[in-house]
Amino acid sequence: MTGQNNIPKHIAIIMDGNGRWAKERGLPRTAGHREGVERVREAVSACRELGVGVVTFFAFSSENWSRPKAEVQMLLRYLDTFLGREIEKLHKDNIRFKVIGRQDPIPGYLQKKLKEAQDKTRNNTGLTVVLALNYGSKQEIVDAIKSFVRDLGTGEASIDGLDTDTFSRYLYTSGLPDPDLLIRTSGESRLSNFLLWQLSYAELYFPKKYWPDFKKDDLKKAVAEYQKRDRRFGKINDGHQKNN
Repeated sequence: MTGQNNIPKHIAIIMDGNGRWAKERGLPRTAGHREGVERVREAVSACRELGVGVVTFFAFSSENWSRPKAEVQMLLRYLDTFLGREIEKLHKDNIRFKVIGRQDPIPGYLQKKLKEAQDKTRNNTGLTVVLALNYGSKQEIVDAIKSFVRDLGTGEASIDGLDTDTFSRYLYTSGLPDPDLLIRTSGESRLSNFLLWQLSYAELYFPKKYWPDFKKDDLKKAVAEYQKRDRRFGKINDGHQKNN
């Protein structure tokens, strides 16, 4: 379906280019991450205005632990600060906050804050903001298989009952719609182990701007581009019927 009323239910964002943005300005990489936090706020605001149901930010991959220790510690501090400053506002705005990814080796104090933030906003009914933290899609699929096998052992699942919908319920994103639109900033056109199962039918959008330069109007532009696309899901568009 195309048209101005065709708003994606779920937008997934790979926030790429923070380090390059900082380097081009002669700044430390952490300055790019700090500026990137401001763009998260703007993206959340834009999604609320547009009526998007879910927005997922790829904040920290399971591979990011291999980055310099000082940079990793700074990223965790930024997350700690974000939780301290923003969760109350998200709660007041009826926004639900959710985290996907493995807990370990996220520091215990941060795990506690993340749980508190999710518990506080659990019953909110507006936009859902998802943070993919210590996340890797291949890990997620393996974890889902392990959970399914455990349920097989207890009789809570059966091989004959396994289909794509059933398997999706074992993923970290259980209960959330699959993304309709993926945005990856900085001009890179890779998925980088992000929501591989869930992005099967998503529209992909790769703007050249680095994430710290990707502002509210840029996100709205991405949605406008999405609205122009004809999503057929493998079907034939005969010119009379659009498939959403």
